[in-house]
Amino acid sequence: MKRRVFPALWFAIAVTRTAGAEGVSAYLPLNLEPELEARIEQVLMLADQPVLKRPIPVTTLRAALTRACAIDTDACEYVERHLAALLDSAPSIRTRAEGAATNGTDRSVPNRYGLDGTSPWFYSAQLNWQPNRYSLINAGAVAYDGEVNPAGSYVSLGIDRAQLDLGYRSHWLSPLTDSSMLIGTEAPTMPAATLSNIVPLTRLGLRYEFFLADMSRSNRIAFRNGFTAGHPRLAGAHLSIEPARGWSIGVNRLLQYGGGARGGQSFGDLLNAFFNPGRFDNANSGVLDDQFGNQLASVTSSFVFPARNPIAVYLEYAGEDTSRGRSYLLGNAALSAGIRMPRFAGRFDLTLEFSEWQNGWYVNGLYGDGLTNRGRVIGHWGGAQHAPGDEIGAQSAMARLGWTNKHGADIELRYRTLRNETYGRFQYDRAQELSLRYSRPFRERMIAGATLEAGQDVFGESYARVAGFLRYANGASESRPSERNAGNRPARADGAEWFVDAGLASNRVTIDLADNIPRFTQTSTSPHVALGVRRAVSNRQDLGVRLEFDQIDGHLLTAVRALDYRYRFRGPLAVSAFLGAARYNLATPAYGLWGGAGVTWRDVVVGWDLGLEARIGIKIARDHLVPGDPVGGRPDSFYDIESAALSLSRRF
Repeated sequence: MKRRVFPALWFAIAVTRTAGAEGVSAYLPLNLEPELEARIEQVLMLADQPVLKRPIPVTTLRAALTRACAIDTDACEYVERHLAALLDSAPSIRTRAEGAATNGTDRSVPNRYGLDGTSPWFYSAQLNWQPNRYSLINAGAVAYDGEVNPAGSYVSLGIDRAQLDLGYRSHWLSPLTDSSMLIGTEAPTMPAATLSNIVPLTRLGLRYEFFLADMSRSNRIAFRNGFTAGHPRLAGAHLSIEPARGWSIGVNRLLQYGGGARGGQSFGDLLNAFFNPGRFDNANSGVLDDQFGNQLASVTSSFVFPARNPIAVYLEYAGEDTSRGRSYLLGNAALSAGIRMPRFAGRFDLTLEFSEWQNGWYVNGLYGDGLTNRGRVIGHWGGAQHAPGDEIGAQSAMARLGWTNKHGADIELRYRTLRNETYGRFQYDRAQELSLRYSRPFRERMIAGATLEAGQDVFGESYARVAGFLRYANGASESRPSERNAGNRPARADGAEWFVDAGLASNRVTIDLADNIPRFTQTSTSPHVALGVRRAVSNRQDLGVRLEFDQIDGHLLTAVRALDYRYRFRGPLAVSAFLGAARYNLATPAYGLWGGAGVTWRDVVVGWDLGLEARIGIKIARDHLVPGDPVGGRPDSFYDIESAALSLSRRF
């Protein structure tokens, strides 16, 4: 790996320095300063900058401030005031000290680097020093009772188009703010080598990130009908583009492999498993030693809609495996979605997020400890909320409401809930948590506050945690007026359009239950309802997202369109195409790809459109898990859906 990464880095430096490339960039806090991080993402929304991964480079925020300051001076100045040193590339020191009183069970506090809910204290520190344009030294740590993790300790080398980070740099491969199916900050940070670009490349806004990390030691790595012990490796990749302003789409891959006696794979083996998992990674023979590793993938999308009260809608469709041996079909699927409204009702910051995943997530036959680091799942905070080894799907939801008063105090109310499926080996309760956080600036460079968390876990055990904290950041100031767009404050355009569809759909479902059961079809006619939002990206082109509902063969189908494209001709006609994911509500949820095309007669009555669409659901799949499912043979059933929908659409 070193023989390939380092020459590529220095070659990129040699080529791009002559083209005016800039140096490396520090990163913004990740799940350490929630009030500030909420304002940062608000600024990015105001600048039409979607977020698909974190931590966010300071360079990205610096560019966004130029546009955001013309729209919301208060949010802009708040961020500039509290990130003064980082924005000016000056030496930066940021610390957080927290003391807590706890009661209840041992649990992991979501997204807090493995923090045990019973720990009476928490401390974090981040120091950044940039000796020159092409190097950056970061020293950091996250500590609590029983754990000291050097999160934030790494060296950055290179340029803005190819930055190499060596050390304990965190990774968050999701547009969601409260969870990440592949990797986030639920577990302690791993040592890694990460190569990424800080500024987007080409007109498509290409962003990439590749990393190779060393996971904690595991004694349960399957090998030759027994076990071997060692440190599995974790390879990760992210590629995304921004084809139109305000919309980004990306793909992510993770591959857990090696460890102990399994550590002899070559770089070529890794590439084969990474890019063609259907052939090189999955063990079609049923022998674990024939499997290269444990692999995951996701497709993510994020839209920012520039209304007077802007919103962001973001989606994540992930798979813990491939399906039908085809690399492009995600098996053991997970669907996550969120919406953020930073000016809800004119003064509140509202975020709603939902996730659902099928069985098979975070457990693995090859790696007995699953996708964990130091005993914590590295992905979604709900991924470990079940008995060890119980392969079970779940649903989670989060609602967060924030408010800042006239004195600068931040108040946040958050509700989380998690419900496991009922087919597992154990019976679970619904987990629920309510938290309240209050914070206020104190003596210019400090923020003091308190949090209260109380809830019940999936085993019916109650818990509570009360904590007070004090944060410090050098370079912060009570008054740091924005000069990035002084004297130039144009009004923001209202470019978003809401719409509601209602009509009828004719459906045909091809059902493939098992290899020994002949396929058969079912037809039905059902109501069709949809809710969407779109924005114009050119004189004739629109992009948006849509949520639609159909009752197909007696079962509810819910589909999300991650890409909803429309081209408007000079007359009333428009054509459209879309792609997304569908959830079919059977004995257990089935998931698959959803796509199609359509034609629309716009303004058949002023404000009303008439549309006809052809839709298709490809290999919508669920595993055999409940009584009545086929026994023997392959473990899953598939549903192919063909549908034609005629509907009226009302625009707002």
